[in-house]
Amino acid sequence: MSAPTRPAGLRFGYGTNGLTDLRLDDALALLADLGYDGVGLTLDHMHLDPLAPGLAARTGRVARRLGELGLGVTVETGARYVLDPRRKHGPSLLDPDPDGRAARTRLLVRAVQVAADLGAHAVHCFSGTAPDDLTPPTDAATAWKRLEEALTPVLDAAATARVPLAVEPEPGHLLATLADFHHFRRVLGDPDPHLLGLTLDIGHCQCLEPASPADCVRDAAPWLRHVQIEDMRRGVHEHLPFGDGEIDFPPVLDALAATGYQGLTVVELPRHSHAGPELARTSLAFLRGRTGKKGEPTP
Repeated sequence: MSAPTRPAGLRFGYGTNGLTDLRLDDALALLADLGYDGVGLTLDHMHLDPLAPGLAARTGRVARRLGELGLGVTVETGARYVLDPRRKHGPSLLDPDPDGRAARTRLLVRAVQVAADLGAHAVHCFSGTAPDDLTPPTDAATAWKRLEEALTPVLDAAATARVPLAVEPEPGHLLATLADFHHFRRVLGDPDPHLLGLTLDIGHCQCLEPASPADCVRDAAPWLRHVQIEDMRRGVHEHLPFGDGEIDFPPVLDALAATGYQGLTVVELPRHSHAGPELARTSLAFLRGRTGKKGEPTP
């Protein structure tokens, strides 16, 4: 009998939302020098602004730079004030104003095109919080209907571009848990998981899921298209450097490797840009110290 096949190695990335004090080219060079496999690129005014002129040309330059550095990429769309300088993450896909929802939809469609031009393995997004005009559970059906209608054009664009859309369950949002993700899949008629997939944030699993983070990975495996990782404490939505929270990481990383997931596992520390370069270094050392040298699970 042949020996069992060892799961494929994990590919680690770092999110540019944790490197906002660096120019994008400097951030990419830093990550390549440290030995990262890729980058979670948040489209924002300081890093590949999706609303400024000349987006196609600027995207082409970033694509060439990623190729030179040998970095993979996921496109992330969690910029706080990219559409509205006064409302964090506003307008959302659930905004009371149809024009606001349409603005968010257009941004995500544009992100899909950027992802296609970069050769990204997925586009990340989230639902947004239910606004004041909706009071769940009374108006829950209205909220889910808004989300369906706002994301349908994005899914159409993703299907055309052949880039998976990876929806993230986000604490405090309408779509907050893995159960919510599966509810939304059913709302949409259970689309192909290679079209509508999941961004699994390991910290969010620790924060509010009933199952352990490792079990969440196993349960989410068929839909995994993007993974974010950081430390966190139960019941507190605060992204923490590794070792500052409560997560036992070796079982999580082993479970993730065992799924055969081929995308990036991206460190997300969006409130730590002041220490971004050093945290990028120590985060990769931490993750590799809990796997094999190249991200393989420990024997």
